[in-house]
Amino acid sequence: MTGRELLDEQAGFYRAVAAEYDDHALPLPGGDEVSAALDAFRPTGSVLELACGPGTWTGQLLRHATEVTAVDASAEMIDIASARVGGDQRVRFVLADLFDWRPDRRYDVVFFGFWLSHVPPERLASFWSLVADCLRPGGRVFFVDDGHRTVEELVEGADSVVVQRRLKDGTAYRVVKVPYQPADLEQRLARLGWRVEVRATSGPFYWGAGAREAF
Repeated sequence: MTGRELLDEQAGFYRAVAAEYDDHALPLPGGDEVSAALDAFRPTGSVLELACGPGTWTGQLLRHATEVTAVDASAEMIDIASARVGGDQRVRFVLADLFDWRPDRRYDVVFFGFWLSHVPPERLASFWSLVADCLRPGGRVFFVDDGHRTVEELVEGADSVVVQRRLKDGTAYRVVKVPYQPADLEQRLARLGWRVEVRATSGPFYWGAGAREAF
């Protein structure tokens, strides 16, 4: 399987799982901590949400933002997210594959929830280059993620970043899931020119907040 084929299968999974996405959520500790960290960060001004999914975080962004542009590769996810925000005119939804998409403007804040771990390691630098292209001078970034992978998912072994996810009907898909450790991720981002604090929670979740290094 080529890298592009894996990304296409991953995108296919998120289109297929949209209607049952919330049913797959695991009751793991630390979720309240990342939500509180996002509120403390205060994503004000114009906010870009990458991989918005079913709008899990969009409503919380709207507590602080003047406007939100929410991008996702799944029309099914966007439909759910749009219904979730109740037609709020401050939100613009964009259907696009983030591995091909380029912004048409710049933003005060870029946010992504549970997306970074689905970016293949060989694309990490190019993804953060995209984030930089999306930010205004002085812009900030905030992200939420986790490194949780079940034993059943590790069909290619614990050393592989490819896992297998299943729908309720048993259909299997391969997706990327990189189990970053916060300290290691913070160092990787520093090498890419980012000043980002990455902090763990009491559970498998972590959050990161920061900006580009000044040059």
